[in-house]
Amino acid sequence: MFAGLGLMSQPAAALSEIQRQDLPPPLAPAAAPDDFSPGAVPLPDPIQTSQPPSRDTASPEDEQPEKQLDPRDTPKHPLTDTMDELPEVIYDLDRLPEPVRRMHGLILQASKSGDINQLRPLVGTGDSATQLSLIEIDGDPVDFLKSLSGDTEGQEILAIMEEVLSAGFVHLDAGAPEELYVWPYFFGLPLDRLSAPQRVELFKIVTAGDLEDMQQFGAYIFYRLGITPEGHWAFFVAGD
Repeated sequence: MFAGLGLMSQPAAALSEIQRQDLPPPLAPAAAPDDFSPGAVPLPDPIQTSQPPSRDTASPEDEQPEKQLDPRDTPKHPLTDTMDELPEVIYDLDRLPEPVRRMHGLILQASKSGDINQLRPLVGTGDSATQLSLIEIDGDPVDFLKSLSGDTEGQEILAIMEEVLSAGFVHLDAGAPEELYVWPYFFGLPLDRLSAPQRVELFKIVTAGDLEDMQQFGAYIFYRLGITPEGHWAFFVAGD
């Protein structure tokens, strides 16, 4: 577990403290299938009316109207107290389509290697690149990932990636253009409806303080990773 990480605090601290405005601007993964239309990372709908976790300074983006994400939009996932049917939490990787299972395995293997450069052929470059930030980033995508890590070699971010991929997952928007397989499954469930064992699983990834911040915001906003049914690594991001 990544203990002591306060969500969205000082940029120089551990990863769960990363502020959205401190993230450099998505570069680009290996070319996706021809029929893939890359989408912006899906963000859960907040379930409350209070402010999200505090930030030290206001981002220029926060002062501008919300950006329209048109063709790259992916659906919102209602995480409300009145949600009758929750997405199924799946642990069996054999239930994944082969392309998804293969990409999951490649990312997990690279994460366990300790060498962040092994992610390079999986992230790739171009218009269909893996989204690594909620804002635009400049420069090399692997260097960007390394910059998010609390250590100089990027091994902390690899550890978080491994924990995320080792959790259960949810299959969202089945049959729709925005269909995705997303890790960890907390992204698809209301936090206040997690069972005691599920909270234990969540605490492998975040601290109790992080959970309090996310509950105030109304959704899981720590690192999540999405893969399309065609096996394209769509995103790995944190934040709201």
